[in-house]
Formats: sequence, structure tokens, C-alpha cells
Amino acid sequence: MKRWVSCALAALVFATPVMAENPPEWSQPIRPFKVAGPTWYVGTRGLAAYAVVTHDGTILVGGPMEDAAGQVKRNLRAIGVQPHQVKWILNSHAHFDHAAAFADLRQWSGAKLAASAGDANALRRGRHAADNDNGFTRFPAVPVDRIVRDGERVRVGAVAITAVLTPGHTAGCTTWTLPIVDAGRSLQVVFPCSITVAGNHLLANRGYPGIAADYRRSFARLGAMRADIVLPMHPELADVLGRAARRDGGATQAFVDPTLLPRIVAEARVDYATALNTQRKH
Repeated sequence: MKRWVSCALAALVFATPVMAENPPEWSQPIRPFKVAGPTWYVGTRGLAAYAVVTHDGTILVGGPMEDAAGQVKRNLRAIGVQPHQVKWILNSHAHFDHAAAFADLRQWSGAKLAASAGDANALRRGRHAADNDNGFTRFPAVPVDRIVRDGERVRVGAVAITAVLTPGHTAGCTTWTLPIVDAGRSLQVVFPCSITVAGNHLLANRGYPGIAADYRRSFARLGAMRADIVLPMHPELADVLGRAARRDGGATQAFVDPTLLPRIVAEARVDYATALNTQRKH
């Protein structure tokens, strides 16, 4: 776990909107694969996007960078999802590496974009708001069709995915939860929003004054959540691709790990404390 988290933190801290400096796996194609129940992985090797596929339509959770929108489209088509079947796109957080493909995917599919109020303006402007070591990274602006509040559900047919607000990484960082049944077993799938510091200014942040308190509240909230399957936006945080390989090799329950989310939160708390101490010295 520490190795996966360290890799993700390094990528996030040093990422800038200059394409040559982004980790190559963020744009590297990968074949889509089923995770569990109606949930599929349709992102790139380094940036996740998840499709919740039902008879009544598909919900897309998260998105990669702008140049990878075509890969998500191809992956969706590969699993039998046509553009008009995508009904909702759900924002995780308004950073260029997760929101830049939204405008393209929304136009391509006709889907509606749902986000919390804290990220809505950033999505509409095409730049995040908080003071950050990486500056105000930009991405294509996109309309927000629905503002979701904490605990609200986005529905497609009988499937409902619930918004859990976990701000800090961005002011509108949104974790999504989905109950599923897989092989006769009831499981809770959690798509956690990032809780890494990733260059955020934790002190005297003019664009986001309450950032430090929000991080602490989100650590507590995520740490207490039930999560049988954890599907983050940076797949290495939960070894999503490795778990898929082990599952395909015969470990049928490779994705089920109720201890995983608390471990991710514990690692993020350490990262936060280290960053806070460093910033206090400067």
C-alpha cells in the first residue's frame, strides 16, 4: 500500500498542465474490464473512469485528461455502451487530470454532468480555485447540469449512486457510493475523492480558506465509511489493475477488501501532517 500511495502522491505533487511532464500512464490505453456487479473500468492505465452499466442507461464516474476522452469512448463502445446510453457523468473533483475530458464526453454522449456546489464554479470556469504549488491548472470549461448536495442520489432506473461530500483536495470533492450485488453477495462500492495534499496550501489559502478543516473532517468521514470495494480516481491507490489481474487469475474476491479505505485514509493523514508541518516552517 505505501508504494502505491507514494507513487500516486509523487504524480500528483509534480503534475502540471504541461503534457510532457505528466506521467505517461495517464494517457496510456488499457482494455476495459469488469470490476463487480454493474461496474466497469473504462479509463486509462493511470487515470480511472468507471462505468455503472444498467439496462436503463450508464453512469460514468470520473474522467481522465482531455486527450484521453477518445479512449474512454472506445472503452465504452467495447463493452457495448453507445453514446446515447450514457445518462450521467459524475464529477469527483475539478482538477485538470480528472475533469478535462468532461466537456468532450458530455457533448459526445448528451449526458448530464453532476457536481457538488463547491466544484461547480471551477468546472464552469475551467480552472480550480485553491492556492496550490502547481498554480491554477486549466482545463476545458463545462456546464454543470445538476448540483448535488450531501446524501443526494443520482438515479438511472433502479440503480442509485449517492454523493458523499468529502472536501479538502478541492472544495467540492465528492465521494460516490454504490450498493451492488455480485455473485449473490451484497457489497458497498466506494469511489473516494482524493484526500492527498498534492501541493495545496493548507495555511492562508486565499482561494479556499477552510481547506485544512475540510481535510480533517473528510479524513474522519471516509475513515468511518463501509467500503467493500474501493475504486479511486488514481487506480494505483487501490492497486485496481493488480486486483483485476489477480481476480482473472482465480482470486475471485480480489477486489473485496474492507480494510483498504481505512489504510488509504491513514496514509493520507500522514501526508497531510507532514505537509502541514513543512508549510508552517515557511
